[in-house]
Amino acid sequence: MDEIGELSPDLQVKFLRVIQQKEIQLVGGKTKTVDVRIIAATNRHLDEEVAAGKFRIDLYYRLNVFPIVIPPLRERKEDIMLLANFFISRFADIERKIITGFSAEVIREMESYDWPGNIRELENLMQRTALLTKGPIVSEFYHKSELIKASLPDKRLKSITENEKDHIIATLKSCNWKVYGPSGAAELLDMNVSTLNSRIKKLGIEKNRVSKT
Repeated sequence: MDEIGELSPDLQVKFLRVIQQKEIQLVGGKTKTVDVRIIAATNRHLDEEVAAGKFRIDLYYRLNVFPIVIPPLRERKEDIMLLANFFISRFADIERKIITGFSAEVIREMESYDWPGNIRELENLMQRTALLTKGPIVSEFYHKSELIKASLPDKRLKSITENEKDHIIATLKSCNWKVYGPSGAAELLDMNVSTLNSRIKKLGIEKNRVSKT
């Protein structure tokens, strides 16, 4: 079972019952006895999840009979190109391409990269590489951050909070910084006066002049 640390509390209870009673409930309500050995994997520190109340301690001890710690890919650099060659060969066959290897520069970049997503990230990158590579040698490190960076416009998009602040300031200016009363900012924004004042304070908007009518 992969990603065991992602189980919801309800599923943790059901899974614990399977382990303890060696029974599963079939569709329709019937139960069936099972005799299985469970291998569970996770990238989370389950002891920390238990301490935080996110993972049941009884299920943790049931699973933690014979723990095997696999170091992340960044700590076993010697495996990177072995896995990369395996994946690129598989995806090249799927795409009906002939890809025989990687350039020295790409190998250097791949071995110096930290691979936060571990083997799954490497596999996904090799699938992308098989799609984008045109010749027999992979000469580009098609990392996702580079693709995302290339697709983004030069101008940074404003956040929702920044847009809200700009909108309130523009409204205040349009009514000469009048907050209360007819044609005031609160009325134009369809907001309660106290709510608007709270947003003005929270967003750090400096009121040049506020008048009451």
